[in-house]
Amino acid sequence: MALSGKYNVTINTPMGRQEGILTLEEAGGTLSGTMEQGGDSVPIKNGRVEDDTAMWDVDVTKPMPLTLSFEGKESGDMINGTVKLGAFGNAPFEAHRV
Repeated sequence: MALSGKYNVTINTPMGRQEGILTLEEAGGTLSGTMEQGGDSVPIKNGRVEDDTAMWDVDVTKPMPLTLSFEGKESGDMINGTVKLGAFGNAPFEAHRV
């Protein structure tokens, strides 16, 4: 996988569509980077790549504190997958490389 880069990310949550900017750096099966949304930027944590699947977590504080756990697959300039929204279930996400 060649995930390093900047992406426009959209999460279709129960509270509506949430958009942000995801910046990823892949090195040796490890992912690092940041996610920006609503003027806030938070580091991704627990980032890793296993086979063709990328996984990472983001701790957010708005609209309430919770950990978002992403799991997705790269396809060209996109990453598509599911994000766990803490106690609020799962939601689909897609990220387009910019």
